[in-house]
Amino acid sequence: MTAFLPLRRSRLAPLALACSLLVSGAAWSQAASEPAAPAAAAAQAPARIDMVSNLSNIPAPTLGAKAWLTLDATSGQVIAAQNPQEAVEPASLTKLMSAYVIFEALESGRLKLDQKVHVSEKAWKTEGSRMFINPNTDVSVDDLLQGMLVQSGNDATVALAEAVAGSESAFAALMNQQAKALGMKHTHFTNAPGLPDPDHMTTVEDLAILARALVQRFPQYRHYDSQKEFTYNNIKQSNRNRLLWADSTVDGLKTGHTQSAGFCLVATALRDGRRVVSVIVGAASDAARTESSLKLLNWSFKNFDTVKLLDKGKPAVSARVWEGATETAELGLSDALWVTVPRGRADDIKTEARYTQPLMAPLTEGAQAGSLVISLDGKELDRRPLLVLHSVEEAGFFGRLLDKVRLMFE
Repeated sequence: MTAFLPLRRSRLAPLALACSLLVSGAAWSQAASEPAAPAAAAAQAPARIDMVSNLSNIPAPTLGAKAWLTLDATSGQVIAAQNPQEAVEPASLTKLMSAYVIFEALESGRLKLDQKVHVSEKAWKTEGSRMFINPNTDVSVDDLLQGMLVQSGNDATVALAEAVAGSESAFAALMNQQAKALGMKHTHFTNAPGLPDPDHMTTVEDLAILARALVQRFPQYRHYDSQKEFTYNNIKQSNRNRLLWADSTVDGLKTGHTQSAGFCLVATALRDGRRVVSVIVGAASDAARTESSLKLLNWSFKNFDTVKLLDKGKPAVSARVWEGATETAELGLSDALWVTVPRGRADDIKTEARYTQPLMAPLTEGAQAGSLVISLDGKELDRRPLLVLHSVEEAGFFGRLLDKVRLMFE
């Protein structure tokens, strides 16, 4: 595994080599939020890969599905995919976004788990799978969430949508707003439960983005996804995610099915602290989506590793600062850096810190000074903004003057 250590000025070169941190001479704008490399540096940059499986000799399993994807939730990297950006019907996978918006309302205090929601005629009449709530009754948010996520009740979903936004159409607007914020570029929702509509579409890539956001931001609500059954109105219904019975490491997330969408499943499993998300859309049967999802999860865990390269707030490199009150600035990342690679290849990961040259004071904490590029076999795995971890003030007049003279001979 590549190691990162804070570097003192007198030992910068040997330790930088040992840490595989190569300082680029590219002059980037420190104020830019996403600085672009000049032509010379871009020509030497490693080619970007979309899927980690492109670096592996082990083929992905053959799956009977219209589209599928497997994602490492810790690193955020796509391991493998088929038709990741093809437009597909999400069916009841839509309820994952409904859940996201509802969970946000709970966290902000706009909704309470013990709050009673009045069931409208519209919610009661919603077609498709049902929780079997009665019209003009009051049902707790907690019960409705179980009805939505365990029983896949369309009636419960619409009732919750109306409780959050006043109407289902207003709730759909919130869903689309949240999809845009998460970077789901190919998704549009028209309703809360996922009923068929020609304008209600997504991709497996976008569904994976949503699933990762759900498990990372709202772990306190994971128990709904893993609950195997729920009884309401003396009617017991089982969770349609059969993986909850087949594999104890699986703890979510949601099934979906319509005649036009086929059988769909977004599943996630946690093994030895590592979480993987699989997305299957357009399978031929319940058994097929279950079997394909388990194959994909097992293949992802068995053939790929996710390793931690850098802790949050730890320096990736100590860079020379000119005209500053101190001679070095620590540059690092806003979050911990995890990278997914083919199994056994962690020691082959390369990192390259590319930052402004010369790096001039003053430097403000949190300002972007460049990028950290992570690669394997000459292929770029990831690229993260390289940030100033601690502010560096300008030196006094004579200090600045001395550095100006030194720079003339650099």
